[in-house]
Amino acid sequence: MARQHARPSAWTVLASGICALVLTLGIARFAYTPMIPVLQSQTGMGEALAGWLAGWNYLGYLTGVLIISRLQDLRRKDRLYRAGLVLAVITTAMMAWSESAILWGTSRYLAGLSSAAGLMLGSGLILNWLIRHEHRSELGLHFSGIGLGILVGVLVVAAAGLAFTWRGQWLALTIVGALLLIPAWLGLPRPEQGPPLTASQLARAPEPAPSWLWLLQGAYVCAGFGYVISATFTVVITEQQPALQGWGDWMWLLVGIAAIPAPLLWDRLARRFGHLHALQVAFILQIIGILLPVVVTTGWAAILSALLFGATFIGIVSLVLTMVGIRYPAHPSQIMARLTLGYGIAQILGPILAGEVAERTGTFDGSLLAVGTIMLCGLACLLVMQRLARHSR
Repeated sequence: MARQHARPSAWTVLASGICALVLTLGIARFAYTPMIPVLQSQTGMGEALAGWLAGWNYLGYLTGVLIISRLQDLRRKDRLYRAGLVLAVITTAMMAWSESAILWGTSRYLAGLSSAAGLMLGSGLILNWLIRHEHRSELGLHFSGIGLGILVGVLVVAAAGLAFTWRGQWLALTIVGALLLIPAWLGLPRPEQGPPLTASQLARAPEPAPSWLWLLQGAYVCAGFGYVISATFTVVITEQQPALQGWGDWMWLLVGIAAIPAPLLWDRLARRFGHLHALQVAFILQIIGILLPVVVTTGWAAILSALLFGATFIGIVSLVLTMVGIRYPAHPSQIMARLTLGYGIAQILGPILAGEVAERTGTFDGSLLAVGTIMLCGLACLLVMQRLARHSR
């Protein structure tokens, strides 16, 4: 009975995961997006370097995913997860040290490793804890930390920018990250503390056919392209429109606001209509959000595009990883890592190509049109999955 009383609540564990996502994604990764215009105006950083730095971040993320895909031992995953939390703070501080492109690239690469730890290892460890302790295996509340992280990052950047230069803004982000490290570290129990998965828990749902996973993999690769251009360049794209100059940070703030409740809403939709149908709707809405700035350059279109992106990119991640957790309860981190390999490759190539094209053409319209087409291919993969599911009944 003493052990039962000592057991943390699901809310405590989920809160630790939210803090980890705010730290490793919101601070270590996404704060770079509202910092791009600051770095461009105060250090002379160009569009191409901005894209290359984002590419290095995703290369680090992909490296982390490759490492995670080979891990089996929960205790080793836990140690690397906690190392990723510390790395997130260190890499944020590195951005303030100098104007060296090499240092910035190193920081972004290592920040990518930390974001992989926070997202992939943290999600897998928390899902494992929820299943072992007979809680509902849904990660919607956990993934709200990504949207909250965007919100926290842009608010810290904006507030620090009132009194400090770009160095002070990075240092302010570092301080906030160090504070988040404490609950993120303490709130998640070590994996050896608790009962192992039982045979009934492992048999809740049979693993799907290989074709199901390959089609989901294809759709998720496309989603990686759909995500990365907006995630990296939303602020810059907004600032390039004469009628919207000065709105960039506000658009990124709207992305974060929309992303906070989105995972919970997608969980409810998935519970009612099924994960696959909910995922298809998310793809359709994201395609609209991607193409809207190309077709309409008014303020309301920019606002709607930001809200659609914030609501859908996190919904897609949440739905896909929750589907994996439900269908592969014995080893969710490995399957999450496999899916994220393709997603990560798209994240590396997307910002580099978009940044190079934008520097030559002066606009991101071509990149947005290409990404919209790629997302349509991802939607086609999901429709084929639905058709195969009908034939298998």
